[in-house]
Amino acid sequence: MMRAQGRMLTDVESLIEAPHGLGLSQRPALCDVTADRARISEKLVSLVARDSCAADQYRALRQTVERLRRERGFQVIGVTSPCPGDGKTVTTLNLAGALAQSPDSRVLVVDADLRRPSVAEYLALPRTSFPGLAEAILDPAYDLAAVVRCLDTFNLSVLPAGTPQVTPYELLNSPRLEGLLRDARRTYDCVLIDTPPAVALPDCRLIERFVDAFLVVVAAHKTPRTLVAEALNVLDPAKIAGVVFNADDRSRPSEYGYGYYGYPERVTWWQRLFGTVRSARVR
Repeated sequence: MMRAQGRMLTDVESLIEAPHGLGLSQRPALCDVTADRARISEKLVSLVARDSCAADQYRALRQTVERLRRERGFQVIGVTSPCPGDGKTVTTLNLAGALAQSPDSRVLVVDADLRRPSVAEYLALPRTSFPGLAEAILDPAYDLAAVVRCLDTFNLSVLPAGTPQVTPYELLNSPRLEGLLRDARRTYDCVLIDTPPAVALPDCRLIERFVDAFLVVVAAHKTPRTLVAEALNVLDPAKIAGVVFNADDRSRPSEYGYGYYGYPERVTWWQRLFGTVRSARVR
């Protein structure tokens, strides 16, 4: 149950929680990939430790995301952070795993961090010659189905970044990316985009126009408050659905703690950051 509570960033403990189901069209024709559970990162508790308390916390976040989809039509959600190391990719994949636990759900994870992609590494996906998002943007011969990998074991689809790019500006600014995400909207119930960090690089702001909302991941007790403020300032305030506080990205999975705070519309980033307006804590 969501409860309104004001919080200062410095007061945020390690928290979070959220549940509910999606549903939609038919399954797309995707290549099947057998996931090697033994090699998947232990941080992905929604995939490898579904009965754990940590996985329950991601199901809490799942509930929030599903509510946003029902009430506000948010289907494509970007997950970003102020800087590298805040835990955005782990949060993206665990949230996706929690959403995919509903057997009727169609969930896609897109790795749009073309400079430093890590989704495939966390999932232990074979790199081999599989094309990814970069190749699909560069070569129109690749449609969405040709570059998405379906992890049937987890009821989850993944679009890896493909070949890392030194300067991905033109790719992320391409109409091809918009077309691929439009196809994803037609095929999946929920699309989670692991974006680059919001501060210092323009990449996340290029992706912003294609998403319905952002979740901003902050490493509690670690991310400098000035960088959190800057991240919230550079993003469109109307698209910030909430902040996910990642307690400690170095902890063992059983010790993970997260917090989600959602905010009302028409408030400044300063109010968002310091909790001078009502914020929501999932319990």
